[in-house]
Amino acid sequence: MHIYRRQARNLAWYDHDGEPSTHNPFKKFRARPRRSDSIQLESRLTPIRTAGEVPLDEERRRRKDMTDGLKGPEHADSFPPESSGTDQVVRMDSADGAGTERSNEPINVSHQTEPDEEQIGMPRKRKTFMSTVGGKSVDETDSEALEDEAEKPKFTAMGQLKATLFNSWINVLLFAAPVGIALKYVDVDPVAVFVVNFVAIIPLAAMLGYATEEIAMRTGETIGGLLNASFGNAVELIVAIIALADGEVVIVQTSLIGSMLSNLLLVMGMCFFFGGINRLEQHFNPVVAQTAASLLALAVGCLIIPTAFHNWSGAGASGVAPLSRGTSIIMLVVYGCYLFFQLKSHTEIYNEPSPKVEKRRVKIGEGDASRGIAQIGKMSATMAGHNAQQLKLQDPDDEPEEPQLSIWVAVLTLAISTAFVALCAEYMVDSINAITDRGGVSETFVGLILLPIVGNAAEHATAVTVACKDKMDLAIGVAVGSSMQIALLVLPLIIVIGWCKGNDDMTLYFDAFQVILLFVAVLLVNYLIADGKSHWLEGVLLMMMYLIIAVAAWFYPTKTQEQLAAS
Repeated sequence: MHIYRRQARNLAWYDHDGEPSTHNPFKKFRARPRRSDSIQLESRLTPIRTAGEVPLDEERRRRKDMTDGLKGPEHADSFPPESSGTDQVVRMDSADGAGTERSNEPINVSHQTEPDEEQIGMPRKRKTFMSTVGGKSVDETDSEALEDEAEKPKFTAMGQLKATLFNSWINVLLFAAPVGIALKYVDVDPVAVFVVNFVAIIPLAAMLGYATEEIAMRTGETIGGLLNASFGNAVELIVAIIALADGEVVIVQTSLIGSMLSNLLLVMGMCFFFGGINRLEQHFNPVVAQTAASLLALAVGCLIIPTAFHNWSGAGASGVAPLSRGTSIIMLVVYGCYLFFQLKSHTEIYNEPSPKVEKRRVKIGEGDASRGIAQIGKMSATMAGHNAQQLKLQDPDDEPEEPQLSIWVAVLTLAISTAFVALCAEYMVDSINAITDRGGVSETFVGLILLPIVGNAAEHATAVTVACKDKMDLAIGVAVGSSMQIALLVLPLIIVIGWCKGNDDMTLYFDAFQVILLFVAVLLVNYLIADGKSHWLEGVLLMMMYLIIAVAAWFYPTKTQEQLAAS
């Protein structure tokens, strides 16, 4: 899923040739143009030279083969002296010994001196000590250095500043970050503090993802996948840690459950709907989707078991805490096994392409059937020619992006954006009580519905954008993969952090209402993705389920941790 997330960001962030411009608010503008892989491949192809451009070694070998049959007698003195011109050789009849001429026609034997490399304008290769013992010549080393220098991107301070702050329209909201921090120290309504910091985290989360992607470009797929695994849900992790430090256990639990519900129902529902509105159906890899859904079912089981243990064992909270900690460690081990499965042992499954479906036409004109048959024949002939030539063309959308930032600027951007996210999240969490105490909004609604928007807004836009481009594997990888990462990484990690802080209230014993909501969502998603196909009606079903949950969360009364323990 982390491989899918990188590819989805590439497709959703940038416009590609031959495709209409997207309306993604998180779309980015390239500060440096992308260099196509096809151009890089052509620059490394071995040129085919004509006969006049044959290298000296091949010419020497050809001349040697031609002159092997013109050897003279064994005695050196009996062969005429060599000259640079043409010699006339007179053959004598060895039988009569009178020296009569058998033929007066001269035989032209060309003795040409091999031209020196300097005479034909080629630079002479300098020999060094390393070249004599098997190393490369200085010219070869210099040419490789020049080639690496040409491929190495050059960064400027102004270009990197533009790529960081002015590469997306959503960055206009970055001004809310210093404003939200300043409002905390001014006597204003806490609602204003909550709203401004809530808005500020949205572009900061997008910038954090952008910096992570810039760093991942310098690494391979494995390290890049681990980076995305570490920082893919960094905002949710930061918000949960800050809420846990403030003792807001209910906010921690509801925000994590809400993030999973938002990705499974709202994001995937929008992907199915907007991607399938102009298509009969869309296809995706059912094996990958079912694997992620099975892991989500395991995560739901890890929440149901502590809840049942608390209600029916009689041990109470004293027994739930050690059970939750042991289960959390097992969940982290399962997540590590999943990373190895995806990034090492079964990468072929995640690289397998899915069939694409053309957009549905509203009106069928006369003669479209015959033209369609002709188009099929044309495509078949094209594919046959490609197979004959054994060509493997690369989709321009799959070509890697050129880095826009240097490695140190990317790391600095990641650190600064993380620091601002932490500050804004702290002030936002501190102002939640002021909102809920007025009685208008419950903590359950804030955690299940509002807070997930903060960390998932950029991923929401990315998934929907790639779904509209008929890249359903990437869309499902973003939606289901993010939910699975929260369930198997962020949630058990929060339990372990609470264990280290000595907080016995942070356990896997959740409110039964939240556990049932997650169970219903995972059950519905498993039914819809089992066949590996989707259409717009399935998207409507998922979005309607999310609206039902939002209405229920609005009217659901908030339970304190003491009430949960007593229930």
